[in-house]
Amino acid sequence: MENQTDKQASIRIGITHGDVNGIGYEVIMKTLADVRVLEFFTPVVYGSSKVASYHRKALDLHDFNFNIVKSAEYAQEGKANLMNIYQQEIKIDLGQCTEIAGEVAFLALEAATEDLKKGHIDALVTAPINKQNIQSEAFQFPGHTEYLSEKFGVRESLMLMVSHHMRIGVITGHVPLSKVPAMVSKELILKKTRLMHQSLLRDFGIRKPRIAVLGLNPHSGDQGVIGTEEQEVIIPAIQQAFDEGMLVFGPYPADGFFGSASFRQFDGILAMYHDQGLIPFKALSFKSGVNFTAGLPYVRTSPAHGTAYDIAGKNDASPDAFREAVYLAIDVVRNRRMYEEITANPLSASSLDADTDSDRNALKELPETGD
Repeated sequence: MENQTDKQASIRIGITHGDVNGIGYEVIMKTLADVRVLEFFTPVVYGSSKVASYHRKALDLHDFNFNIVKSAEYAQEGKANLMNIYQQEIKIDLGQCTEIAGEVAFLALEAATEDLKKGHIDALVTAPINKQNIQSEAFQFPGHTEYLSEKFGVRESLMLMVSHHMRIGVITGHVPLSKVPAMVSKELILKKTRLMHQSLLRDFGIRKPRIAVLGLNPHSGDQGVIGTEEQEVIIPAIQQAFDEGMLVFGPYPADGFFGSASFRQFDGILAMYHDQGLIPFKALSFKSGVNFTAGLPYVRTSPAHGTAYDIAGKNDASPDAFREAVYLAIDVVRNRRMYEEITANPLSASSLDADTDSDRNALKELPETGD
């Protein structure tokens, strides 16, 4: 990250504590215990000081303390701030799925989301939740992505997994595999492609993003021998996106695409379904991967791992992915501000499209990735 400490320190990041029986507090405290990170942003943890104290003792982090604040507006720069979202005692059952853990996970998410809408925080980083115990009348969603889309009135969003190796989004998201073929349509592919293209421009500062689209069937259908979705749906969607001026290519057979390292030639990748994209992503980036929700009016990131009940309280959790989630949130906030400045200037904005034709022609020459 660039050395612009003064500008970065003004960025206020809200952090939800997630499931209190998992590794959320461990990765949060290990990240914030390094005082150097506090030079880049002002953290506000939405959680419980009593639960934090429990985890601090369990992890033997006696030199670390939270600065308790009544609201995000009173957060102090250079300190790890915490706002209590629940005043009563909370029973901690490390590694267990409990009702109270789901309840306070939702309370933290709800409070942080409201502060995000009010402008009290600039971005949101969510610690992992348990998607079973958080379910209630107020939360009936497969995960954070769907909840935040509903909360912010966004009809289409994109779960984008980000690491140093790749940025990969999924067309169909958290749905049963049996429902995927019926859901894959030209319209949906185009919506997700446009979302990714805009996010790569605005959130990641990539002037002419290159996007690869994976096939649905083995060998991308082998010209219709193993399936017709590529010929009837995916290729027409790619062609229309290309005609709209986006650098979109494919469909690529997923096995050859990742096996040949062709993914390194693209700024973004669109997989047809969850595991098609997340298996290679987590194989390469499990310890440092970040989940970013593209298409929202606000910035939200999360570590790509889950609650990790099996190691909760054992001091074995790595904070790397959570730290990367915080850094990505900071970067996206800064990139959005820069993008708004550039697009407000017609001369600067027009330069974003320079040399697009030459890039498109060059990418047409990319090697095939079939087996």
